[in-house]
Amino acid sequence: MNMDSLLIEAVTAAKKAGDAILEVYGSGFSVEQKEDKSPLTLADRRSHEVISHHLRTAEIISLPVLSEEGRNIPYEERKAWEYYWLVDPLDGTKEFIKRNGEFTVNIALMHKNRPVMGVVLLPVKDTLYFAAEGTGAFKLSGSSEIKKGIRLEEIIREAISLTVRTKTAKRLCTVIASRSHMSDETSSFIEATRKEYGEIEIISAGSSLKFCLVAEGTADLYPRFGPTMEWDTAAGQAIVEQAGGTVLTHETEQPLRYNKENLLNPWFIVRGPDLHQR
Repeated sequence: MNMDSLLIEAVTAAKKAGDAILEVYGSGFSVEQKEDKSPLTLADRRSHEVISHHLRTAEIISLPVLSEEGRNIPYEERKAWEYYWLVDPLDGTKEFIKRNGEFTVNIALMHKNRPVMGVVLLPVKDTLYFAAEGTGAFKLSGSSEIKKGIRLEEIIREAISLTVRTKTAKRLCTVIASRSHMSDETSSFIEATRKEYGEIEIISAGSSLKFCLVAEGTADLYPRFGPTMEWDTAAGQAIVEQAGGTVLTHETEQPLRYNKENLLNPWFIVRGPDLHQR
């Protein structure tokens, strides 16, 4: 596997999808209901088409793509995959509909049951988070400057490393919660954290942006005590882990695992790389 080339392909696919999403975002779009009653927009469909086409026609290698649209692929077929793409073409559809800009494009490269590469793009903010094993984790503002044929080292040169950190002044422990999916269990976790750390700061955000804010040190903890699917978390997990943080299940405190027969995630807690410095 040429990880550098695959990362470039993932970034390019995310950028193309982001452009397609923004075309819809700037227009009057309609909203439909999925089978699970969550919203679906034209932007979801266009982004999925763009990403699937790009990744499946990539010159370096063609890998299977798993996403919500492909959730009916039989487990007996996909359990044999060694490498595959796990994609959420528009994470945070509710945020998209609210037009608050907190929605993302998520693309992860999976090796069996774990993410080894992740790309998260915030189209409205033109901000890209990306990470890969052996490369590190990075944040790039102004990702529209990524051109065809660009090399990975050129992108990294313009990005901020989330892996190499300097110890900062002590500040309040910051917990980030879902803007659209707060639960009683999350509220209880926040109260327990307040007892442990004293005064804490609570911030809200949508989509996989929460993972990225933990990875960059803006937040320290992200508890998720509500339903998520594997494509919601894989890219964000890769970025957090390569930045030095963890994404552990609430019950077993083991990393989230993927390509399960049931693609629903257990509850989990994301901890940032700076938390141990407190």
